[in-house]
Amino acid sequence: MLDIVDRKILRALQCAPRLPFRRIGEVAGVSEQTAARRYQALRRSGTLRVLGLVNPRVYGSAQWVARVRCRPDRVGPLADALARRPDIAYAHLASGGSEIFCVIRSPLDTERDDALFRQLPKSASVLDVSVDLLLHEYGAPGTAEWTGYGDSLDAETVRLLTAERPSPAPAPPPPPADEDAPLLDALAEDGRTTHTRLAERTGWSSARVARRLESLESSGTLEYEVELLPEHLGYPLNATVWLRVAPAHLERVGEEFARHEEVPFVGAVTGEYNLLASVVSRDPDDFYRYLTTRVAATSGIDGYSVSMRARPLKKAASLISRGRLVPPVSF
Repeated sequence: MLDIVDRKILRALQCAPRLPFRRIGEVAGVSEQTAARRYQALRRSGTLRVLGLVNPRVYGSAQWVARVRCRPDRVGPLADALARRPDIAYAHLASGGSEIFCVIRSPLDTERDDALFRQLPKSASVLDVSVDLLLHEYGAPGTAEWTGYGDSLDAETVRLLTAERPSPAPAPPPPPADEDAPLLDALAEDGRTTHTRLAERTGWSSARVARRLESLESSGTLEYEVELLPEHLGYPLNATVWLRVAPAHLERVGEEFARHEEVPFVGAVTGEYNLLASVVSRDPDDFYRYLTTRVAATSGIDGYSVSMRARPLKKAASLISRGRLVPPVSF
């Protein structure tokens, strides 16, 4: 379990993923060396990964939410094949063991079935597929991240740290140059890779690395994400809550759910249930409390459905193997 120093380190990274260890140590009340050592221990355990990823808007990508119902005896191989695909941003097996939930990044004009089944063999193991478009993600950087593990930083510190995070550009970002590939590959493995190490990977000078990073960040081409495994932090029960909300209330309800400490992600989607929220809990009693207090107290919800997560498969650029976040090449 995390102590208060670990919690402060995690929250500082969520606010500013490339924050120097010296600054993290100041926030956590420890030395720079202790902050670095604690971070590396969390990373080695597979609890945490910091990633630098190309903004999908660069390539005009939309995100599609898919639910694939399969024959129970064939769901494992298909789930693993989906999770390995680079266009799959997130995947898990739902309770019951016969449904795969995944988020696909694909151009908006792609046929929905093509977006899901491209490069996969046609198989009788698939019984039913539903694919909906993710319309909007709620919550601003530094506020939407899951903090149920214990947010031990005060609001002013969070504000100051978030101000140190690169601000996204309002206009669509330009695509990276071909020569950026080694730089971006290194950041996809570890978003906190030092300028010195990035210089070694690219063959550039450290000064050129710094200039290029600043350009990619300020344009919104390069984004950083902090991935956590709630299971390692005392929250083994995970669910997707599907909500039906009238359009007049959608923005308000979405923003309200984004402020819930139990919710790492909430987004508006097409389909009968037009809002989905990922919810993490300690146990069934904790989840029941969330449904009967936080969800029940929110006006504008006309109906809901719950899908429990049976086994995590992938988060962003990380596969989940043996309960650890790992780069795809290591799976």
